[in-house]
Amino acid sequence: METVFVLQHVRVAPSGEEHIKTIGVYRSSEAAKAAIERLKTKPGFCDAPRLLDPMIDDEESGFYLDQYQLDEDHWTEGFGFTYDS
Repeated sequence: METVFVLQHVRVAPSGEEHIKTIGVYRSSEAAKAAIERLKTKPGFCDAPRLLDPMIDDEESGFYLDQYQLDEDHWTEGFGFTYDS
């Protein structure tokens, strides 16, 4: 089965609003990490240059790397909305 690696960068504003940028989709984690090295000194990215592990990092702003199998559903539970009045 083929695997891809999705690299995103998240910045959390003081208001709590998340700004998410999809950087790219890569064939290997090494290629995605090389992209981080190229970008981490650029404006905006340099303010949150770390690759984060949500399981151990308290920081929310930075790079996130996720691995996905191709031709497979990854969100299967459905979802709902809560609207404020």
